[in-house]
Amino acid sequence: MEGSTVAHDATPAAVEAATLGEALRRTAAAHPHIVAVRTLDDGVSLTWADVRERVDALARGLAGLGVGGGDAVALMMGNRPEFHLCDLATVTLGATPFSIYQTSTPAQIRYVVEDAGARVAIVEQAHLPAMLAVREQLPQLEHVVVVDGGAVAGTTALSEVERANRDFDVDAALASVQPDDVMTLIYTSGTTGPPKGVELTHRAVLSAVGSILDMIDLRPGSKVISWLPAAHIAERNAHHVVPVVYACTITICPDPRRIVEVLPQVHPTWFFAVPRVWEKLKAGLEAMLAAQPDEARARVQGALDAAVQAVRLRQRGEPVPDELAAVVEQADREMFSGLRAMLGLDQLVAVNVGAAPTPPAVIEFFHAIGIELAELWGLSESCAAGTCNRPGEVRIGTVGPASPGVELRLAADGELLIRGAFLMRGYRNRPQQTADAIDADGWLHTGDVATIDADGYVTIVDRKKELIINAAGKNMSPANIEATLKAASPLIGQACCIGDRRPYNVALIVLDADFAPAWAQREGIEAADLPALARDPRVRAAVQAGVDAANAKLARVEQIKRFALVEGDWLPGGDELTPTMKLKRKPIGEKYAEAIEALYAG
Repeated sequence: MEGSTVAHDATPAAVEAATLGEALRRTAAAHPHIVAVRTLDDGVSLTWADVRERVDALARGLAGLGVGGGDAVALMMGNRPEFHLCDLATVTLGATPFSIYQTSTPAQIRYVVEDAGARVAIVEQAHLPAMLAVREQLPQLEHVVVVDGGAVAGTTALSEVERANRDFDVDAALASVQPDDVMTLIYTSGTTGPPKGVELTHRAVLSAVGSILDMIDLRPGSKVISWLPAAHIAERNAHHVVPVVYACTITICPDPRRIVEVLPQVHPTWFFAVPRVWEKLKAGLEAMLAAQPDEARARVQGALDAAVQAVRLRQRGEPVPDELAAVVEQADREMFSGLRAMLGLDQLVAVNVGAAPTPPAVIEFFHAIGIELAELWGLSESCAAGTCNRPGEVRIGTVGPASPGVELRLAADGELLIRGAFLMRGYRNRPQQTADAIDADGWLHTGDVATIDADGYVTIVDRKKELIINAAGKNMSPANIEATLKAASPLIGQACCIGDRRPYNVALIVLDADFAPAWAQREGIEAADLPALARDPRVRAAVQAGVDAANAKLARVEQIKRFALVEGDWLPGGDELTPTMKLKRKPIGEKYAEAIEALYAG
């Protein structure tokens, strides 16, 4: 996929809106017949005119429940059309919707609902028992609304809310909403303690979304897929606010584990995914290649090698020889174009990865087959705005230059500081932590250590608090080491590097739940589940080969001297991973303390 930054013929009217509710009205007026939200089977297919009508009806009903300006409304549901309707209805009233991760325990639900001060919770049936279990401990929670199916005692059906309070003046309510009102709360995933509620205003979010205009050519009817947790800033902006502003069509993927099979059903215009999705796609394509007959495998591998060589030349700013360019062009025509269509990634104007470090080899692979995967970087506290590699200008290994309207600078210790209209108002109920995060000059201290090159391209080194300083005083990035490990072998699904104040680095390694069983079957290994595979010496030998390959790319002090295979999997929202698949390093260290100490014994 080749691309470049494109100037729009006309700025969408919704980009100039002061609030998200106003943006919806502008988009519905300008593009009433474009499909706004649809399910995969089109059992639900709502145009932007339909969405406005239903949002207004729900706003009336929510007002009848007492929801008004400044009130918080909890949303706990999977990816479904009702999320978009309920969120927009809430912001239209000047209230503040926030989403709860579906993996949350009752204690976690209670914490965020209480911290937000939610008066209403809108919940789907699957999560209703957990919400009801803590309701008695939440005196401020006046109403629980059930999205799907009928209501149970003490709850109200969403369908009833949508039919109620029809005389309420929605336009008057919207007119009272101000740009600096809190549009949403994003609760951080809590790697270092209880989650903090990031308060994002209409002005901040729309400022961040408006900057996309200068980076990605999104036209009315552009296609996106809603598949990430709505509690994450990436989903909230990329697959909810952006479509409202740019009149995109949202297709609902109800199960994030199905995203790879959903892609070819949608052929999105813009696609954003976390690194693990791209790692799995790469591993799947490599497994498919490995299963080919020898002659076909050699032909495809030769084409890939040539394409990677061309990518590396272009990345260094060197010309691609005509002979090599001809080989790559033929491979693209005969092989790679078919792969892109098979994956559903053949109609992209932009494709991004973020939220965690991505192995450069993964990005290089997709560039080689014609998918210009581009890293971006941001935080909940900055509305996910920050830096982004533009189409046609991607520098692999960086997260790109500053987004429009973003100021960046480095502190004396290398911490990346960011400033602009898109920053959070603050952490809910935490003035001291807000003051610690945003200094008197308006700079947000991101906690990320970075470098910035002469052209303004940013490279993230690691989280400031997660850098490893070994017993000899050497500073290292565990994220870089872990990314190198995962890139070295498709058998490695997760890796956690340990070495702070230690004489050398060790790692906990989790087998890839999809690739490892398939690989074992091809190798004639009878064990089928991950615990058994982790105990198999043939599997360990294969992982050791991957570790050795990774070590060859690492500095001597960074290399993994010993590793342990975890007998099981690490799942999002579990003991080891946040819902957005970031490592919970301290809980991992505590849970696997015995295994870690064994790696250093003797």
